Amino acid sequence: MKHVDIDLKAQPFELLFPQDRIEQRIRDLGRRISADYAGKNLVILGVLKGGFIFMADLIRSISVPLVVEFISANSYGSTTDPGQLIVSGGPIRSLRDRHVLLVEGVVDTGRTARSVMTALKRLEPSSVEIVTLLNKTSRREGDLTVKYYGFDVGDDFVIGYGLDHNQLYRNLPFIGKVIMKQKG
Repeated sequence: MKHVDIDLKAQPFELLFPQDRIEQRIRDLGRRISADYAGKNLVILGVLKGGFIFMADLIRSISVPLVVEFISANSYGSTTDPGQLIVSGGPIRSLRDRHVLLVEGVVDTGRTARSVMTALKRLEPSSVEIVTLLNKTSRREGDLTVKYYGFDVGDDFVIGYGLDHNQLYRNLPFIGKVIMKQKG
């Protein structure tokens, strides 16, 4: 994978996870998922838009056969605080008796993942689990199990590697923490 040089001093964020560390963690997750799903009928269900880059790299690290599907979910709009959840799309194939792995870029409050998982379970899969690049347990609302995750992160708003702020910065090859300007 090509490494991109970006002048961090000119940007409104600070580096949290560099590209090489993300790549290594994704390879580790791919090996673990491959072992856990060996011989199983695996469907990878990506949550757009934030999870698309993570998902692309993750599926290339998984060595077992799999089917790829997508769903769109959005709860941020143009702010950094979660708002109303909007879910659209969904799997084209039947999920009955398949093992579904829901791929998120970040699991924050857990509302999106819980809503999608509830809907998926009605489709009678053999199992439904979550994999996310970033796990924000400090913001979690209610009980939610994230079986696979790349990194634990705090309450900071993060960008890069598919995650955005006002639809910008998804193309960054690393994860950065947005530096919020003080009001007043």
